[in-house]
Amino acid sequence: MTYRAPVEDYLFLLTHVVGLDQVTATDKFAEATPDMASAILTEAGRMCEDVLAPLQRAGDTHPAVLENGVVRTSPGFAEGYQAIADGGWVAISADPAYGGMGLPLCLTTAVNEMMSGACLSLQLNPLMTQGQIEALENHASDEIRQTYLPKLVSGEWCGTMNLTEAQAGSDVGALRSKAERNDDGSYSITGQKIFISWGDNDFTGNVCHLVLARLPDGGPGTKGISLFIVPKFIPDAEGNPGERNSLSVVSLEHKMGLHGSPTAVMQYDGAKGWLIGEEHDGIRCMFTMMNNARLGVGVQGIGAAEGAYQHALAYALERKQGRTPLHDGAGTILDHANVRRMMATMKADAFAARAIALANAVAIDMAHATGSSDWQARAAFLTPITKGFGTEIGINLANLGMQVHGGMGYIEETGAAQFLRDVRVTAIYEGTNGIQSMDLVGRKLADGGEAAAVLLDEIEEQAEAARQSLPDLAEPVWQATESLREATEWMVAQDNMNDRFAGSVPFLRAFARVLGGHYHLAAALAEGGDGSRTRLARFYIRALLPQYAAYLAHATLGATDLYALTEEDLGA
Repeated sequence: MTYRAPVEDYLFLLTHVVGLDQVTATDKFAEATPDMASAILTEAGRMCEDVLAPLQRAGDTHPAVLENGVVRTSPGFAEGYQAIADGGWVAISADPAYGGMGLPLCLTTAVNEMMSGACLSLQLNPLMTQGQIEALENHASDEIRQTYLPKLVSGEWCGTMNLTEAQAGSDVGALRSKAERNDDGSYSITGQKIFISWGDNDFTGNVCHLVLARLPDGGPGTKGISLFIVPKFIPDAEGNPGERNSLSVVSLEHKMGLHGSPTAVMQYDGAKGWLIGEEHDGIRCMFTMMNNARLGVGVQGIGAAEGAYQHALAYALERKQGRTPLHDGAGTILDHANVRRMMATMKADAFAARAIALANAVAIDMAHATGSSDWQARAAFLTPITKGFGTEIGINLANLGMQVHGGMGYIEETGAAQFLRDVRVTAIYEGTNGIQSMDLVGRKLADGGEAAAVLLDEIEEQAEAARQSLPDLAEPVWQATESLREATEWMVAQDNMNDRFAGSVPFLRAFARVLGGHYHLAAALAEGGDGSRTRLARFYIRALLPQYAAYLAHATLGATDLYALTEEDLGA
């Protein structure tokens, strides 16, 4: 397929919708001017179009394999990864002290989405490294930082995250991996981890694993877990890859999609590792990595949605079938009302999800630049929404893309099905979307709904300001926000958390729908109320935003009806 990086959309959103000017007004990010942002995104977009997009099908048709204990990656992936590393795209937001560019996360977010849309399997590799860099910058000793960060930032080495075990998925506290103290200050790590994305490869000089394990005096549950960096090759005195560590890839998972990304079962047999952070404080350290990873995974969903949209649009613009209501009946299938509805839905939802993710990244940037607790709360609140909505949009739009192709969508040679197979896991990993929604109505409303209320106030203020120029768009957004405010207050008032959890998923969807209306309205206002973005906003606000009402009706039901259903009722 021919992939076109959505650079224009990103520059418009950054400049007119989510407030890049706030970020560049800070001392920390003063150099990230609009001109620099344009140059960065244009160059990254070109790399995605010319180098990564051609690898999309190769990763699917020629999966990574394990041969005699060695992972062999898909054809062209080594060259694709080298292009990412050579361009500095692994970690443009990393600390310049270790070779990073120190750019705002909102620009990293845009680059990550473009790489995801071009080749999701390969993009997953630098995403894992970005998370590891974040964890090491915040929690590692100076010695660890000096040894690992320059090589991770440059792409010479790559990083992974090792949480899951066969008996410990979402319940990380049930892990059995063990750590023992060594006399030299290192630790010996023993255990097996599963579902390790890019657990090994044949194109980087080292693979550095962040591993959760429990020391002998570590208490039960998550509070007794420590975090260790365990490299494939132990760095020598000069920091170069030295002795092979006692770890191995047992097998690669046979997956529904993402075939180009080797997902490994990792075995550690007394492997040498070094502590990150304090003993028994591993979960807190790991969550530094996971929170940004959740934003990154939401963006993966959006990238897949964009790729699926472009693939479907190209087909719809060429395929002729039946008499159409335009072009004297001789148009393509894009002229059929239902196909146009699907394409409009895909474009409008991708824009909404992209705006939410960028707003999330801007909040993180502002929190880092200012230390403001208000920005920290905004970033924390938007993270589960970005992850949950972004990945659901990826799945839903990839599914719609197959539908646009008709019968050909079910034929693997068209490549339409790959988007759905590849993106499906994003709703599962880095915390399932159910866990994201529970986090939203639990910890993220623990402030009594204050962070949510501030966000809702901003949405209503913009809608009020738009009543004169765009009343047909402003009024529905304002009304939806009022309903969402009432539902949020209902959530906060529930003392039984199960009543919140029962409706948490539809609540997250409703919040995302309203945020999408808010950002579409902002785009229409920035355009002057007349143009393609206004027409797209009108479709979203009239056709898609009303879904919030059904979501909120479900969200505020509580758990009674769910638990009235017995096991017999459910067919157990």
